[in-house]
Amino acid sequence: MKSFFGRLVKKKTQPLVKQSDVNTVPLSDQQIQDVVTQEPRIEPSQLLTGSSQSVGKQRDHNEDCLLTFTMTVGGDKHNYPLGLFIVADGMGGHQYGEVASSTAVRTIAGYMLKRFHPYITNSAETLDEPLQDLMRTAINEAHRAVTQAASGSGTTVTVALIVGQQMTIGHVGDSRAYALRSGGRIDALTRDHSLVKRLEELGQISSEEAAAHPQRNVLYRALGQGDVLEPDIFTSPFPQPGYLFLCSDGLWSVVSDDDICHIINEAPSLQTACQNLVAAANQAGGPDNISAILVQLIS
Repeated sequence: MKSFFGRLVKKKTQPLVKQSDVNTVPLSDQQIQDVVTQEPRIEPSQLLTGSSQSVGKQRDHNEDCLLTFTMTVGGDKHNYPLGLFIVADGMGGHQYGEVASSTAVRTIAGYMLKRFHPYITNSAETLDEPLQDLMRTAINEAHRAVTQAASGSGTTVTVALIVGQQMTIGHVGDSRAYALRSGGRIDALTRDHSLVKRLEELGQISSEEAAAHPQRNVLYRALGQGDVLEPDIFTSPFPQPGYLFLCSDGLWSVVSDDDICHIINEAPSLQTACQNLVAAANQAGGPDNISAILVQLIS
């Protein structure tokens, strides 16, 4: 029997086209100008991300947990990015805070990716469950898992599920999601579930008083706490041009919104931006664990 390589050598191939047979036509000045000035388009659309984390300067272990997952599908019929991003902050001062945050992140990611698996592997499949319902079920599953795995503890969780141009946010606690938009504008997408924030919303204290309040870290809503959980869930377009930014309170409580914008806009990459943000939080004293995720949609 002839070897595979022997058959390959004897197989006839088509001759290459001679360079002299290839004709080129010079572009006009207008055509060149159109190429230079036209808005570049990336196909397929895709998500770029960076992340960074630190135990901080005043804690001896890390109770934060984060997850980033991205996937791109490109083709004639399908052209969309899929991304899942999670930040969870185990409740400081409680037993098994790191267990609570890790359990929440892994439970949510496992549930969502399992639901998306048939849709990813088979183009004929459709995801019938509304994304907000999917998010709510995943967070409630995590709530039950945290209650069992770390009884008496708890965790915040902020989740961003991105499908195409839309993002669905699920949120419990005081980790945050921000939208950074063109012109240096930053908008908080989530609302802190803290007692002090509630007092501020009711007009009983000012934002300055809230920032220095001794009970600013006390939460009235967290995974693993209470029998019934009511997560905040909403869907909105991904900020374009702009970024989605997720972080724990170890970052936003010591780095101002203006500094967050400046650091992100000045960084050469998303990963460097996250590292610089964490460094800024540590430079400000690093009183808590620090987590940061930055996402950009390129299309």
